[in-house]
Amino acid sequence: MKALLRNSVFVMSGLAVAACSTDPPQALKPTEMPSAFTAPMTKSSQVWPTADWWTGFGSAELTDLEVTAQQQNNDLAAAVARVVQARGNTGLAASALFPAVDLEGTAQRNGSKVPFTTTGGGGSHTTGSGPTTISGTHGVAVNTFGVSLNASYELDFWGLAQDNLRAAQYNARSALYAQRVEALTVTSDVANTYLDVLALRDRIQIAKNNVDAAKRILAITQAKVTNGVASNLDLAQQSAILAGVEASIPALEEQEREARYALAVLIGRAPEGFDVKANTISGVSAPVVQPDMPASLLVRRPDIAAAEANLVSAHASVDAARAAFLPAIGLTGSGGFTNPAIGSLFNPESLAWSVGASLLQTIFDGGAKTSQLDVNKGREMELVADYRGTVFNALSDTESALGQVTSLATQEQFTTEQVKNAAEAFRISELQYREGVADLLAVLQTQQTLFTAQDTLVQVKLARLQADVSLYRALGGGWTIDQDKDQPTRNDFNPLPIPL
Repeated sequence: MKALLRNSVFVMSGLAVAACSTDPPQALKPTEMPSAFTAPMTKSSQVWPTADWWTGFGSAELTDLEVTAQQQNNDLAAAVARVVQARGNTGLAASALFPAVDLEGTAQRNGSKVPFTTTGGGGSHTTGSGPTTISGTHGVAVNTFGVSLNASYELDFWGLAQDNLRAAQYNARSALYAQRVEALTVTSDVANTYLDVLALRDRIQIAKNNVDAAKRILAITQAKVTNGVASNLDLAQQSAILAGVEASIPALEEQEREARYALAVLIGRAPEGFDVKANTISGVSAPVVQPDMPASLLVRRPDIAAAEANLVSAHASVDAARAAFLPAIGLTGSGGFTNPAIGSLFNPESLAWSVGASLLQTIFDGGAKTSQLDVNKGREMELVADYRGTVFNALSDTESALGQVTSLATQEQFTTEQVKNAAEAFRISELQYREGVADLLAVLQTQQTLFTAQDTLVQVKLARLQADVSLYRALGGGWTIDQDKDQPTRNDFNPLPIPL
């Protein structure tokens, strides 16, 4: 038995040499990657986003929300659970590389009835009777005790088990990268939704300020109508303006509530009773980032890493499907002791052992193995296309985000200037209307221009900040593949919590 186990160790040590794995296909040629981004951006040194990029917005409340989301978000918890499952499957695949060893103990007692015949010399001399014969049965019981060690092992001579293990390992790695993608999605959604809440509160306040201004103009108009200086037409026009502005507020308040509810769900809690302390987006700023070569995205985007891991896993499955055509070689061995007396069970005379080998080659399976190979090849072709699409989408995301950051920053500058001039124009028109120099139409026009410009400026600020969030996300959110290259892929420890 010791020799059998020792030989098994040598066999397993030689499996890596016997494996017949091949390299996965090249999904992307180096010439297909652009040498530089073409979107307009500021000229500065390369600065990639950090893993805690949200701290650069200058909002302690946002930082607290991001930390809470990483700990309590349900979608992220589900992604972590999928990593655990994938690592468990890796452990199952790895088990095929080792022999199965069972220890069995038995204890039996068997009984039977045995017939017997007994002849006696009884009888008296006076009667002259002869010998007495007695027939019957009596019980016989036999005890049997045994202990045995049984081992079986299928040689991975063609690398089938190793290919399956490699497929499971890269599938687990893909699940880990997918969890990083989910984490990046959650943190981006938290930032965007938080900014939505603040921007909507700003827009509500602007609308309320506009209501106050409209009420001032209405009071002036009412006084002029009373004094016969203005007509009821002016009064009706201003009343309509006031009602229109007031009507916009409930819709904005509802949007703000829904944004808060969504933010509560993102941080893993019920929306009831949840609130945000900040009331304005004005004090929020975004850190500057500046990517370098587009090829860097290949090691900074977890979705690209996941697509690559899926492709390698699929290719390993193709190798496994090829290896399944070759003969399966199995080894078996058993040894143990059997004795009717438990005290003498481990005597050398009670030892029994056996070893064996088997060779199994499929002759006809109705095309099952061929069809499985076709399925795996088709899956590999699909994932080649998926990988290419993921890379090109990543380039597109980055280009779009870079362009949006630049264009929205310029738009914000012009809109800020527009608000400044519109506020001055409204102040002058209101003063002139009060003094009777300007008519109501001029006041209404400048009021509407100011309200629209202020509301637009908030939306432009929101869009610019969210474009920054999109850029951080497009650049991988500070993640690099080196952070996870040493992550285990086998479930041989408690994998929770998985760091973000």
